[in-house]
Amino acid sequence: MPTSTWHNLEVERRERVLDAAMAEFGAHGYSAGSLNVIARNAGVAKGSLFQYFTDKFDFYAHVTEHVAAQVRAAMQPWLVLPAGRPFAEFLLDGVMAWIDYFGSHPVQRGVTAATMLEMDPTVRAAVRTPVHRMYGEGLRPLLEQARQVGELPADTDLEIVLAMLVMVLPQLALAPFEPGLDPVIPLYGKTSAELRAPVRRLLGATLRGDPRWSTTTSS
Repeated sequence: MPTSTWHNLEVERRERVLDAAMAEFGAHGYSAGSLNVIARNAGVAKGSLFQYFTDKFDFYAHVTEHVAAQVRAAMQPWLVLPAGRPFAEFLLDGVMAWIDYFGSHPVQRGVTAATMLEMDPTVRAAVRTPVHRMYGEGLRPLLEQARQVGELPADTDLEIVLAMLVMVLPQLALAPFEPGLDPVIPLYGKTSAELRAPVRRLLGATLRGDPRWSTTTSS
């Protein structure tokens, strides 16, 4: 957790440190990310970082949660189903907005990649847990709302749907922009318009059996 010194920093200084950390950790991950580079780019002494956070891992964990919160804020309009809006199309549009967000925010995409692809199992589990919790806190009420208004069948297993979405969303945040992550359905380098049909197919597998996800439905 950040120290009281961090919380008492002026906003501009905190933002400089976070921006430098997001860029460095997003480019090199936890293990290779350099505190020296972060301190230099933020214009602070390296020792100051240890006044802000207990250690490098504590710092990294805060950065990943900060990015997850930024993404959550950007996606907030897609977490409440508007009255009368078909859930299938709303979810598809929301996932396309998710992809577009990461396409236009490479730093946040880099941190997300570092979080999802971290090799150290201890670090990976520690940083993914709060991120996955944030996913669940955002998506579960949306799924429950869709079921309550009859846009999802009453017997829908929301736990399974939620688990599938938590697995597929990080893939869709990265695969269109990072080569080698889409071995079956080509996603890399596709335009938003070209991605809509394969994304519909992926969501169709997640909500299997709902005819509104038929590949014959217009995209």
